Amino acid sequence: MLPLPESQKRDCQVVVIGAGIGGLTAGALLASRGYDVLVLEQAYVPGGCASTFKRRGFTFDVGATQVAGLEPGGIHARIFETLGVEMPESIPCDPACAVYLPDEAEPIQVWRDPKRWQQERLEKFPGSERFWAKLDELFSLSWDFNQRDPLLPPTELSDFLALATKLRPNTLLTAPYALRTIANLLKDFKLDKDVRLRRFLDMQLKLYSTVEADETAALYGAVSLGLSTEPQGLFHLEGSMQVLSDRLVEALRKYNGRLLTAQMVRAVKADQGKAIGATVYDRRKDREWEVKADQIIANVPIWSLTELLGNVLPRPYRQKIDKLPDAPGAFILYLGVRADCIPEDCPLHLQFLYDYNGPIAENNSLFVSVSRPGDGRAPEGCATIIASTFTNARVWWQDESYDALKKSYAREMLTRLSTHFIDLEKHILHQESATPRTFKNFTARPFGFVGGIGQRPNQFGPFAISNRTPIENLWLVGDSTYPGEGTAGVSYSALNCVRLLENEVG
Repeated sequence: MLPLPESQKRDCQVVVIGAGIGGLTAGALLASRGYDVLVLEQAYVPGGCASTFKRRGFTFDVGATQVAGLEPGGIHARIFETLGVEMPESIPCDPACAVYLPDEAEPIQVWRDPKRWQQERLEKFPGSERFWAKLDELFSLSWDFNQRDPLLPPTELSDFLALATKLRPNTLLTAPYALRTIANLLKDFKLDKDVRLRRFLDMQLKLYSTVEADETAALYGAVSLGLSTEPQGLFHLEGSMQVLSDRLVEALRKYNGRLLTAQMVRAVKADQGKAIGATVYDRRKDREWEVKADQIIANVPIWSLTELLGNVLPRPYRQKIDKLPDAPGAFILYLGVRADCIPEDCPLHLQFLYDYNGPIAENNSLFVSVSRPGDGRAPEGCATIIASTFTNARVWWQDESYDALKKSYAREMLTRLSTHFIDLEKHILHQESATPRTFKNFTARPFGFVGGIGQRPNQFGPFAISNRTPIENLWLVGDSTYPGEGTAGVSYSALNCVRLLENEVG
């Protein structure tokens, strides 16, 4: 092993593995509290699945294209205020999404105005209002509880005692729904045979939970379905998604934290059950080096822990990881186009389902994001279109069929998109696509998984994966932990982790 460069010999209190939104948030918060923090990122730019890339004047968001939690009191707003950095410019998405069901010309518009959204769902799903009223009630109760920043899941006596202080009498009203799913609620209101409503819910929930109505926890589903309306909402960032991580990097450096890119952590080193450092590969200089730390925060999917720790990870925890269902992968098509192909008044985000009997995946369902004129993503007179579909990530690791599969997906996706965007293929100026293998290459996520753990009743809230790991001084943040995926979810995870770490360190 080559000697450690002089600039990297300094040991630190906290090493953060991964400069995704969760890792940068945790690192910046700890740095602002006086900790000596070093963030290591294997890619050449920070941001993870919320980063961007540029081609021929177009700026493409890699994965995430919309943000929750920028409203006053929202998780991002609170964190930026705490860190003392400027909020990124954004506009609310209204509608948050336009959802097209098979053979229907008019979409279901998820409006930001609660009254307008209530009227929309009454018109589009007659007889369903009692179901929606129940979701609104569960959202209100859950949001009230979440605003008190409960530390979930409780794993130690101190956690249970702290959680008890967050409970209120109305919180107990959610207890009967803790182990129920959204599909269970549909059945309660005799709506389980309503195929249109069920498929609409499946499409929306798949985005936020990675699983559909029959598996999504009722309380998680109520929150994710309610976030699109005021006073909350989904937001479109000006410039690109990269500005979110840029602000966090700014905060990290403001408090003397350090970020090193192109540094791949190959192993977490432990001694007598305690994390003590990491072995790092410098991709620029093609050499290994080691860093010692008092605390290590891994902003990685939980599946990565088995690779980072090997047999050091206790067998019961490894078995727990092995039993987890796979997260999905994604096939994404990035298009730079002339704006003439964009329909008038096109919403920023759309979903399409093409066959009621098909899966919410594999090109039968598309999620599409369209840039806005002047938002910095495209030259004047042009636009970006980013279309994605969920897919089985493991299928893409068969070398003999990879190229043909990639071409087939892109061709079918273009055909699908051409039914909505005017003379689409004549207006394309740039086209490229990403598969789970692409995501594995650029984000190091196992198999190119793009989602976290599906928010099933037995994996959500008090049953979620903890920020604590069985290795002392090793913490887990990101979409594998409570409360799940999305930039808002991983930011909550980071905040929870920082609070737990501080409680233990003192």
